[in-house]
Amino acid sequence: MSTKYKATTTEEAFFITITTVGWVDVFTRLNQKNSIINALQYCQQNKGLEIYAYCIMSNHIHLLCKATDGFVLSDVIRDFKKFTSKKIIQTIIEEPESRREWLLTYFQKACQHLKREQQYKVWQDGYHAELAKSNWFIKQKIHYIHNNPVKEKIVASPEDYYFSSARNYAGLANDLEVILLDLF
Repeated sequence: MSTKYKATTTEEAFFITITTVGWVDVFTRLNQKNSIINALQYCQQNKGLEIYAYCIMSNHIHLLCKATDGFVLSDVIRDFKKFTSKKIIQTIIEEPESRREWLLTYFQKACQHLKREQQYKVWQDGYHAELAKSNWFIKQKIHYIHNNPVKEKIVASPEDYYFSSARNYAGLANDLEVILLDLF
């Protein structure tokens, strides 16, 4: 198995992108975004995850992060994806969702090719991890993460998007705490 774009080392920061299958817009509802925030908080508190920057878009998540305390980032991300897959499906089934049947059918079809038995597949395989090797790289990726919602014309300024660490860096209230890097 290739280790390209995988976070197989410990104590190093990575820029990662986690994407839904087919780039399906799952995180258009507040309840789904809150589920992601809650799962990230759990990983911070129980799995040694340090987050320096993040953004939750409608169909993907960007993180600049690392695993600490002996945890391996690839294991943390694997567990995060496994847990959130179940939570996303549960939320689609139990809470108001106008696209319920379509989403469930799509996620069922996404796992038909898999060798192991699985009912739904929410996340694409992998998470495209890139090692944060320099301050320049880190600054560039934080800028990219924070400007994602601006590029998509969701907001005019990065700090206006609630589900992004741009708010943390601007000194504004946010549900997910991050470790602020003094690179700016």
